Amino acid sequence: MKSRNTLVTALLAVVLTLPAAASAQADKPGAVLSEAAEAVVVVREVNRETRKVTIETPSGERVIIVVPPEAQNLDQVKVGSKFRMRYLQSVAVYISPTGGQPEAVEHTEVQLAEKGATPGGVVVNVRQIQARVEEIDHAARTVVLTGPDGNRVKVTVDDKVKRFAEIKSGDIVVVRYTEGLAMKMIKE
Repeated sequence: MKSRNTLVTALLAVVLTLPAAASAQADKPGAVLSEAAEAVVVVREVNRETRKVTIETPSGERVIIVVPPEAQNLDQVKVGSKFRMRYLQSVAVYISPTGGQPEAVEHTEVQLAEKGATPGGVVVNVRQIQARVEEIDHAARTVVLTGPDGNRVKVTVDDKVKRFAEIKSGDIVVVRYTEGLAMKMIKE
């Protein structure tokens, strides 16, 4: 699938070139990068038929959110409603033992408010991609990786990624991308 290949390439290229914020696992080479944000957003449009709600961020950006059919409180959401929104994204990259297979998996968890409760919910999506190290040049700090669909990508690894010298051909690079969004309407 082209979109999965693009995702593998993008995640691996971004993560392996970013500075390491912390070790992903104490005993293995890797890095973790995370970012969190919190804001109050304002509802600007509500389309109950298509279940699309347009919100405006504090910076003035308008974003369309598709409300899942399981959300039972869309009838309470009106133009001008305010929501407290929390967003988290995290990317972890680490080395798995030699011998694993490249693969890609995705899992989403959704928790929504009960019928009649204050509208809101939490959505967490986790994508994990494993790619095999095919070639490595420790001096140039480059690796060639093969993804789950056989796609190959050459990436440069940032100097801040710890223990790079321990990575070898055949290792499996694991990239785990987690994205979470929590929203709850502010009752006025």
